[in-house]
Amino acid sequence: MSENKNAKNRKKTLRLIAFCGITAAFVFLGTQLRIPTAIGYINLGDAVILIASYVIGPAAFFPAAIGSAIADLIAGYPMYIIPTFVIKGLMGLVAGIIMRHPEHRPHIVKRLIAGVLAELIMVFGYFGVEIFLYDFAAAAASIPFNLIQAAAALIIAVPVTYLLKNVKA
Repeated sequence: MSENKNAKNRKKTLRLIAFCGITAAFVFLGTQLRIPTAIGYINLGDAVILIASYVIGPAAFFPAAIGSAIADLIAGYPMYIIPTFVIKGLMGLVAGIIMRHPEHRPHIVKRLIAGVLAELIMVFGYFGVEIFLYDFAAAAASIPFNLIQAAAALIIAVPVTYLLKNVKA
């Protein structure tokens, strides 16, 4: 009996690792769908992060952090790689903790709270980073663009999570 349980646990772990890898690629691709702004770009990667948080829970930290950091590397923003890894990873972790429930899928209010908190991590995280990299005025100028990105992520992710009600990692 114990061997059977161990085999199931290994299979579940391998499935989660594979799903995280595939999801990191989707986060990267979503981040590549971008609209340039004065100091960066608006992208759809956050929508993928929120969807991943719904499907895989707190483990969404890994695809969120890795996919987003690789996107910054490829896009030519090396100074953002480490902050992005932390900020996007925390987004996936926090949203995943809030949305993951073993017995049932979260209600829309819980999905919205998770998404809003995750997006606030993004907005204030990049605000702090940009104060350090640039100055207060530049950091403040990025807030509206980050809020637009956050709103787009919520508008996309919340309905999509309803379509994925039977998907498990």
